[in-house]
Amino acid sequence: MTSRMQGANSFQISLCDELYVCKTPPPTCRQIKIQFSNKQPKITLEEYTVNGKISNPAQIASLRQYTYTSGREAGISVIDCDNGKLRFLLNVTKALDVMQLFSDGRNVSFLSKNAFTAREIPFLSRFEGGMLYTCGLDSVGGREGFELHGSLHNNAAEVVRAECNEDGIVVEAIVRDTSLFGQNLTLKRRVTSAIGSDTVSVEDTLVNNGTKDEDYCLLYHVNVGYPMLDEGAEVVAEILRAEPRTEWSRQTAADMLNISASVDNQEESCYFLTLGSPEASLVNKKLGKKFTVRYSADTLPHFVEWRSMASGDYALGLEPCTTELDDRFKYKKIAAGERVKFALSFTVEDLK
Repeated sequence: MTSRMQGANSFQISLCDELYVCKTPPPTCRQIKIQFSNKQPKITLEEYTVNGKISNPAQIASLRQYTYTSGREAGISVIDCDNGKLRFLLNVTKALDVMQLFSDGRNVSFLSKNAFTAREIPFLSRFEGGMLYTCGLDSVGGREGFELHGSLHNNAAEVVRAECNEDGIVVEAIVRDTSLFGQNLTLKRRVTSAIGSDTVSVEDTLVNNGTKDEDYCLLYHVNVGYPMLDEGAEVVAEILRAEPRTEWSRQTAADMLNISASVDNQEESCYFLTLGSPEASLVNKKLGKKFTVRYSADTLPHFVEWRSMASGDYALGLEPCTTELDDRFKYKKIAAGERVKFALSFTVEDLK
């Protein structure tokens, strides 16, 4: 994708192979150069100038901000992003996590029966799933004395930039984790996606603004749901080692990569994976789609697969993290003034 501003009243978007230029636009029309992939309908010069197919860039890509006003979602602020191929919703009220991801209009994410809520209620009554639920910085997993999967997700983001322009969609925010006489940490989050791209990228920078070293941990709880997750789909990754977390996980390890139909009251399973390359995919041949999560292995050296084939709670978690769980849990250290960067991306592509 290439794109640039040509002047105060001129806008250009380029996506792929062929370029169409409006040489003599109507007086009220901004010049728009549009480059479409060969899988999308091509807009000709005649269609643009004579038939008036496009006169507003929002027909190609958009960013909208709104707040839910009723039901369990009341009070949640959202940034709704659409790059022309992927649509993704960012939850400003909850750490700028990714609420939901759509590809060609189809949902990719797992959404639990809890729905999204701004209420401060127990985790199991509040966990919404979502495309991305960021766990940390105080804890991940279940540990005595800590909220399940930590408190970071419950912190509202301070949005400092939200744009859809010739460079694509860019949203930047700050999530603070502070305590009187305690830690002074900020997570600077940047979410980007190029116009017409099949990828959404999340870049996080953890900053210690305090005067002493601090403990931290992070787990990126990436949740896939129906129809991307369906019977016959398969998890694909370069797995060097797999260790079951529970006895049930051990008993069902032979099927850890295969997605079954939903089963009433099925127990969840969980595996600690050592991957040869920092990516994992879910391939759904029936849908003709492949979902891939990629991440920065240097700062996220561990990976967890969480599976729930239970009816009504049908989900797959692909989770890069700084630590394993339970008695394997270990904090990382961040020195005063230090910055640590983490990278994560979601790609949804058609199978060839």
